[in-house]
Amino acid sequence: MANTVTRMPRRGPMGSRMGRGPAEKPKNFKRATKRLFAELKDFKILIIIALILATLGAVLSITAPNKLSEMTDIISQGLFMEMDIEGIKRIALFLAGLYISSALFSFIQSILMTDVSNKFAKQLRTRISKKINSLPLRYFDKHSTGDILSRVTNDVDTIAQTMNQSLGTLVTSVTLFTGAVIMMFYTNWIMALTAIIASLLGFIFMFLILGRSQKYFVARQEELGNLNGHIEEIYSGLNVVKVYNGKKESDRKFDEFNKRVYEANRKSQFLSGLMQPIMGFIGNFGYVAVCIVGALLTMNNIISFGVIVAFIIYVRLFTNPLSQIAQAMTSLQSTAAASERVFEFLDEKEMANQDGIVKKLDKSKVKGDIEFKNIVFQYDNNDKPTIKNFNAVATAGQKIAIVGPTGAGKTTLVNLLMKFYDLDSGEIKIDGVSTSELTRENIHELFTMVLQDTWLFEGTVKENIVYNTKNISDEKVKEVCKTVGLDHFIRTLPKGYDTKISENDSVSAGQRQLLTIARGMIQNAPFLILDEATSNVDTRTEELVQKAMDKLTEGKTSFIIAHRLSTIKNADLILVIGNGNIVEQGTHEELMAQKGVYADLYNSQFEL
Repeated sequence: MANTVTRMPRRGPMGSRMGRGPAEKPKNFKRATKRLFAELKDFKILIIIALILATLGAVLSITAPNKLSEMTDIISQGLFMEMDIEGIKRIALFLAGLYISSALFSFIQSILMTDVSNKFAKQLRTRISKKINSLPLRYFDKHSTGDILSRVTNDVDTIAQTMNQSLGTLVTSVTLFTGAVIMMFYTNWIMALTAIIASLLGFIFMFLILGRSQKYFVARQEELGNLNGHIEEIYSGLNVVKVYNGKKESDRKFDEFNKRVYEANRKSQFLSGLMQPIMGFIGNFGYVAVCIVGALLTMNNIISFGVIVAFIIYVRLFTNPLSQIAQAMTSLQSTAAASERVFEFLDEKEMANQDGIVKKLDKSKVKGDIEFKNIVFQYDNNDKPTIKNFNAVATAGQKIAIVGPTGAGKTTLVNLLMKFYDLDSGEIKIDGVSTSELTRENIHELFTMVLQDTWLFEGTVKENIVYNTKNISDEKVKEVCKTVGLDHFIRTLPKGYDTKISENDSVSAGQRQLLTIARGMIQNAPFLILDEATSNVDTRTEELVQKAMDKLTEGKTSFIIAHRLSTIKNADLILVIGNGNIVEQGTHEELMAQKGVYADLYNSQFEL
């Protein structure tokens, strides 16, 4: 792609953000979870190892209470006869080994899951980055920048964090829960039923809460995207908001979005927060029930005192996993809601596949002819075509000016030429070759594009000017800067051409435009597109820039979109666009003599 071409999301009608509305209906939790695990196929070996370790750690923990029961019985007997120190010592060492091994397995499992979750998050971000460059501009017409950023940051982070914290916990808890039930029945079925019945309420509350809370976790992720979109929109146009005293209205909208996020957060966190106190109550109730029933059984010599001790631990191993399972399921709901948004983005329809395109135009050999033939194009959100049966021919070296009222289709025409959008019908030919037979990257190499909206990245002045262009000497950079009148300004900077600047630096709008024009002049492409390139410079600077542009356009087929018609008086051909088609064409003198649309537009600039 030519180094001056920067794809930016479009704004909606009248500059509004074409973002998401209220939160969508909740998606399918099972389907989202199934898709998430399918996407983890590259890490399945590590995940399986981690889950096996988590299971082993849980199994070792489950076997400990029986040994504690034995130790308790030995100690109880020792109170009335000789204490079996060796037996106690043997069991204590065995328990120490169990607990150390269990902790070691859990530690390794945690490291593996942390590694998997971070690598998966990195993989997702990489895929999203590639996806952004593969999506058509039509997608950005419908989605706000803030919503897209929210998917890249908030949603991916949610997936990584909750997956790291929840997956191992879920497996460990299920194993502990299952193992505890088995061991309780193995030890004493009456005590087992007592503990299970006392804890049964935990199951009921858990599933009721999970069923009600899922939709709020989905809504939270959606509304967070809407809030981020609004913030991005307001802060990117903060000067306009202040000038038009729009603070009150923007604050009202912010409060509305913020309230939606608050409500979704409040409801989801309230319901998930009920898990812990409910499970705590059920656990304590289980302890009481076990102690009462255990005391009765002990009095009747059915069980020993050690069994009661073992069952107190089993109740903890039984009820705590319930709480952890509930928390893990809550976290997995957040992961599912976030993953739906990420995968929804990754599943968006991309631009047409170019694998079968083998034809390529060498920019050093391109003659410079362009033909528009019966072009028809319509935006998805419009009822009528923006470009209707458009026909035009530009011969090599011509300077073509495109003028017309706002919304006539001037910039759309350039976007079609650059293959940012696919044509609905018709074709555009470059040196007789249809753009449908050329890759987008090849087309972008043939064009230098200087936009109305300036773009600077964090780097030195020189790096901004030679952006993505190889083998450019310092002398060439200085020569170009002198041509556009930038050299004096750059020499006043602390480190001259090596001064670091960024989008947030206090560089005037005119200086920014001159920097982007210099960036365009560094190119040696056969075609040039100037989209309101002089709109942000003053009249005196415009004269200097205009001379530089005249030099830049020498030998190149140039397309100039301009509202200042005085800047295109010397164009070889002026196309006057109206309602998506050419209404007039000719030189400045010819069009003025016609006293038609162009003459009216030109003369209106001088009316008081």
